Amino acid sequence: MTTVQGALLDLDGVLYVGGTLLPGAREALERLRARAMPVRFVTNTTRRPRRMILADLSAMGVTIGDEELVTPSGAACAWLKERGLSPHLLVHLKEDFTDVLSGGAQAVVIGDAGSGFTYGALNRAFRLLMSGAPLLALAKNRYFREPDGLSLDAGPFVAALEFASGRSAEVVGKPAPAFFRTAAAGLGCLPEDTVMVGDDVEADVNGAVAAGLQAILVRTGKFQEQDLERLHADAAVVADFAAAVDRILAESAG
Repeated sequence: MTTVQGALLDLDGVLYVGGTLLPGAREALERLRARAMPVRFVTNTTRRPRRMILADLSAMGVTIGDEELVTPSGAACAWLKERGLSPHLLVHLKEDFTDVLSGGAQAVVIGDAGSGFTYGALNRAFRLLMSGAPLLALAKNRYFREPDGLSLDAGPFVAALEFASGRSAEVVGKPAPAFFRTAAAGLGCLPEDTVMVGDDVEADVNGAVAAGLQAILVRTGKFQEQDLERLHADAAVVADFAAAVDRILAESAG
């Protein structure tokens, strides 16, 4: 790692799992704050709207500013506005898209819909794609960790629609390079001076390195030992968020 001037932090699996903070996470974040390290909290979570993410963090004793939370729904809304499109939503967090529900030409927007991934819902999206609608993926993660174990994320369902329609999705969340670079710019940092901390070797860590950022993989959340076989050689791996903060602060001190 070179000198770090700003940090992008994943949430679920790094600071908490389910609704429980991981040991030492709050204190580690406070150490970053005390050093005046600019941070953004970047998440591919598409099961809960940003309002609920902020409220859940507050309930866990972690307060962040609305401007510090970077989500794929925000990136998707900007993408839709630029093109004058209205979303056909296959995702839980419909309230995040209120401002772009124009009723005009549609784009299929897919994220984590959980039990909403029914045959009927997927088939309606498929038919729109076959009629020429673009496919926008909030994320393409394979799975995530819940308190009772690993669960399918949106990625497998994105792949199903891509396969059936012959169309490729445009991914607006992690690991899209634009997502990382926009978040780094929000810190006032160059990508190479920004570090990403995450538990997903593909979306968080390798994606960040590919976008020109530094990256640290934590051994919490969805981390599994076999992830190390896919880890980019330029990325670091540490035990947990507290250890990641130790490393960041050491590097920020030069």
